[in-house]
Amino acid sequence: MDFDQLFSGFKNVKVAVIGDVMLDTYWWGKVDRISPEAPVPVVAVSKKEQRIGGAGNVALNLQSLGAQVNVLSVLGKDEDGAQLTQLFNDNNIGTKYLVYSQQRITTNKIRIISRNQHMMRLDAEYTTDISSADEAALLEAVEKFINTEKPAVVVLEDYNKGVLTESCINAVVALCSKQGIITTVDPKRKNFFSYKGVDIFKPNLKEVKEGLNILSDEVNADALKNIHLQLQEKLQHKISFITLSEKGVFYNNASDAALIPTHIRSIADVSGAGDTVIAVASLVYAATKDVHLMAEIANIAGGLVCEEVGTVAIDKAKLLQECKQLLQ
Repeated sequence: MDFDQLFSGFKNVKVAVIGDVMLDTYWWGKVDRISPEAPVPVVAVSKKEQRIGGAGNVALNLQSLGAQVNVLSVLGKDEDGAQLTQLFNDNNIGTKYLVYSQQRITTNKIRIISRNQHMMRLDAEYTTDISSADEAALLEAVEKFINTEKPAVVVLEDYNKGVLTESCINAVVALCSKQGIITTVDPKRKNFFSYKGVDIFKPNLKEVKEGLNILSDEVNADALKNIHLQLQEKLQHKISFITLSEKGVFYNNASDAALIPTHIRSIADVSGAGDTVIAVASLVYAATKDVHLMAEIANIAGGLVCEEVGTVAIDKAKLLQECKQLLQ
């Protein structure tokens, strides 16, 4: 495999990320007294930062790899929505097809941190399904995007915040199937079995065991093949791609299955690793149609971002270097 050629070709791949985008807000400060009003610490805030979160982090990972990325979602018509849109634009992520709703607020997760410790998290969000009017507006934007941009792959990134309703999922998958566009999914519990007929279904092991009510702790190729068969019975999808935390990844399609162990690393933080894995898997599969290569590279990428503190996008140069070292 010519990894230089593969990675340089990512710039020609058009991708859409559809799902629950959010703003990640960080407030850093110092605590040196307790409030006289209540027995709680007083945080003297010295620094604020806003980052792209949720499904937006998948888009950020894809952009870091050089792909042409658009994000499609429903945001509130509010200050947080404007700030998130600006962050997307600043990171060269297309925002032309975003929908802004008067009936919703933009999800904002505010983390208050002192001495490198989380003091509190404040979640400003709606988690109910989007209205039928917002859903119609989103599907119209998706159809317009697909007809105009003709993407190679659509990533459905579900955080259970209400953007990906069951009828929205069915409509998007049907539209992509009709146009020959690859669909990949990072599911959550609520709509776990709504993603019928997708190309790549990527849960983690915990999610898939909860979804199928599996009590066994066995993690071996036979047990995972059986999980794939149970999933396929419900979803009729093409590829199961299951992340196994420190044990690596597993994939299964019509002709092949493999458990790929993780590479030994110094783990600092696992947050955001799933976003990186679905982004890398989607892009590599769209570029090569090689399931084994997809799984190998996504496995390396997931491990790489776990070496960093906080949610970070994959470093393309580092990933390329590791692929050359570990896969040739």
